[in-house]
Amino acid sequence: MKEVLKYYKDFPKEGIIFVDIIPFLQNKAVFKQLTAAVAEACTAPNIIAPEARGFLFAAPLLTDAEHIENIIPVRKSGKLPFAEGDLHEVLIQKEYGFDKLYYRLSDIAAGKVNGDVFEVTILDDVLATGGTAEGLATSLEAQKIVVDDKEYGVKVKEFVFIVEIADLKGKERLEKIAPVRSITVI
Repeated sequence: MKEVLKYYKDFPKEGIIFVDIIPFLQNKAVFKQLTAAVAEACTAPNIIAPEARGFLFAAPLLTDAEHIENIIPVRKSGKLPFAEGDLHEVLIQKEYGFDKLYYRLSDIAAGKVNGDVFEVTILDDVLATGGTAEGLATSLEAQKIVVDDKEYGVKVKEFVFIVEIADLKGKERLEKIAPVRSITVI
């Protein structure tokens, strides 16, 4: 599948080679093969999907994978309406700087509990240095989710990426938290 990808040198800043996964969306047969591989790799019933490209690959799982029951969107500032105490901010370090992302506890609570935890898969498009996924995992695993007056934890069961850039060693960083599954490694 890596022959489908496009690469852009010095984007979004000098020294970065941007891996464009949009070509996966431009070929129905490739997209179908890709979503089947993603569905197989994601074993938790709850999927954490950072915007915007994580959404593109998470949404089909609700119809294509019977074991997946909930998509938890992770958005940039100002994109999620929220009730007081529901929104959580995550400071993440990307290969080209820092950013903030947000998720709602109520979105996790809408999912499926396994024992005393909400097991989640963090699904994103590209694994570079692992900063985004690590920041999300650390924040999520520190949360307590209350449903019907009972408190549950959050456990990252695995990380799944459409593309992994092996030279940046993000996998090594994340495997300290949970297994990493990548559909395409470059």
